[in-house]
Amino acid sequence: MALAVVYANGVYAESPNLLDDASLTLGTVVVSGESGPIATRNLPTSVDILGAEKIQNQVVTNNWQLFGQMPGIMLTQFNQGNVSGKFSLRGFNGEGQINAVKLLIDGIPSNSNDGNMPYLELTNPLDIEAIEVVRGTNDPRYGLHNIAGNADVITRVGGNYQTARASYGSFDTRNVQYAAGFDNGLFSQNYTASYLDSTGYRDHSDTQRSSFAGKWFFTPESGNARFGVIARHHKADAEEAGYLTYTQSRDDDRQSPEHNAFDQGDRELNQFSAHMDIDLNDELYWETKAYLNQIDDRRYVRFSENVPQQERYTKENHVGALSTLTWRPEVDWANEFALMGGVSAEFQDNESDRYLTNQRTRQSQTRAQQFDLDIYGAFVQAVIKPTDNLKLVPAYRVESLHGSYTNELTDQRFDINDYGLIHQPKFSAVYSFTDNYAAYANWGKTFQVGVGTATYKVDNIQDLDPSINEGYEIGLKFRPTSWLDGRVAIWQQTASNEARRALNDPHNGSENIGKTERQGIDLQLNAQATDQLAFWFAASLQRSEILKADAESPESKGQEIDHVPSYLLNAGVDYQATQKLGLSFWTSAQDSYHLERTNNTREFGQFFLMNASASYSVTQKVRLELQLKNLANRYYEYVWIDETNNLILHSPGDGRAVYGSVQVDF
Repeated sequence: MALAVVYANGVYAESPNLLDDASLTLGTVVVSGESGPIATRNLPTSVDILGAEKIQNQVVTNNWQLFGQMPGIMLTQFNQGNVSGKFSLRGFNGEGQINAVKLLIDGIPSNSNDGNMPYLELTNPLDIEAIEVVRGTNDPRYGLHNIAGNADVITRVGGNYQTARASYGSFDTRNVQYAAGFDNGLFSQNYTASYLDSTGYRDHSDTQRSSFAGKWFFTPESGNARFGVIARHHKADAEEAGYLTYTQSRDDDRQSPEHNAFDQGDRELNQFSAHMDIDLNDELYWETKAYLNQIDDRRYVRFSENVPQQERYTKENHVGALSTLTWRPEVDWANEFALMGGVSAEFQDNESDRYLTNQRTRQSQTRAQQFDLDIYGAFVQAVIKPTDNLKLVPAYRVESLHGSYTNELTDQRFDINDYGLIHQPKFSAVYSFTDNYAAYANWGKTFQVGVGTATYKVDNIQDLDPSINEGYEIGLKFRPTSWLDGRVAIWQQTASNEARRALNDPHNGSENIGKTERQGIDLQLNAQATDQLAFWFAASLQRSEILKADAESPESKGQEIDHVPSYLLNAGVDYQATQKLGLSFWTSAQDSYHLERTNNTREFGQFFLMNASASYSVTQKVRLELQLKNLANRYYEYVWIDETNNLILHSPGDGRAVYGSVQVDF
């Protein structure tokens, strides 16, 4: 592609224009020029970009942990084998009941049917170029699951390099990664592979994971097009340590109860995608992607001594495509004008089975479900700069859902709720006061429908309406000096009739919460104090409330939504001590949360964790690293309540851990 490329490195990213966006970058990223679709970083909303240097050097057992460096992100750490955890944002929790983030990998939709993010493990940190997170309701490019925002994991395509990285550390953790690129200008090949083996912090928590990806792209000599395919594969086998009572967690947080001795899971993921990008002329740019996502997941789990073990089996095949056309004409009535329109379709074939088991031997079947879900979407978005100082971004998206569900235990078939066309208008604006200050505001609507069988007319005669999320954000981005930039914003999001997935329901249904409201204040600062010293800070203050309770739970009116802490904090310092030695220190903290929506139980979940790392370049091609996680060895945990059995259950996080790595560039 004939693209202008520059490097943006935090606050040192130079721009010849007025400050007219709300994006912030941590680390170094490659930024394309002005051709192509409207870039994520140009959206007038809270956009955060994490660069490769903050990703590729991290020792993580799960890729969702990479998001812990990003502002406003909450990590929910189940620590149960393949169901290890997830990230969430904007006052939505990570319980899996409402999955409010659209996940993409190189622009490919990558959520499972219920909105969870198992496909995140298809990527390797060494192969990730950047992570882009969009918070809010005003991005029209995506529909289903884009309730509170979206995240795109961007991997390397093109280039000539070979890099290998090996890590060893606490809990007998061994991790090997390899990434390579071969590019002659016309044809590029990129490969990455990884293997991880760990015994885990707790007993009975062995994990083995492997993944592979290949990317093949062709660019004609004219440079005005690019065609490519990507194949990814991931396999994981993991034991589950189980949940502890309060007493057990305080007596010995590394133990695994005897009743969890047969809990484990195996998972296989595949993703295949085809990509086509064409500059039709100087003003028109066409981008199309097609994909296939596959998941085959089996889990044996026993949540407490009081309940039997379950076998949970999920098999999904999702086929889809997205296509956008961007028009950037020269006009005399505006300083800048761009128009982008797009269509998308996804066709899901989902199977969900459950059994009651005894030591992984089936006793009876409690679920046998097959459901199809077809999602069609279309959007249009314009970027208009009537003056140098003002940028307006109106947008509109519509969605339509179709499908059916078959209960194979009873041989009953149910049609989908007729949601009609789901309309999602959006509008954003940025006003640039100077090169150093810009105010922005945005408003938009997104939607939520039930997941699993709750999408279909099972227990209801009348069609259900989608829950409409309406949100706004008002903020200020500032760059008062060449070495400091930041952003402050207030935001609010309301849902007309929020529903949540009933996690332990054999029928795979949902339950209503009611009308809800989430609101907060975000503050972010990035500073390059000297050539050697940089620091960053992010704070998110947030609150949630059930404004109108569902009839089944009237006592929840006016209460907070469960598992939503009132603050999230991140801070870090990077110091280049010498030309060869680099030091880093970073912290994360969150407040405690309620366990259920009547707020009648004790709060849990508060933590403050410290981490540090040192990197030493032996030569230009060989680097040694030492990383310390949970430096102070503080106890922290994930806690939930089994309301059916009135049990509060705890999953302790890892204690202090030390990892050593060697990275070699060939």
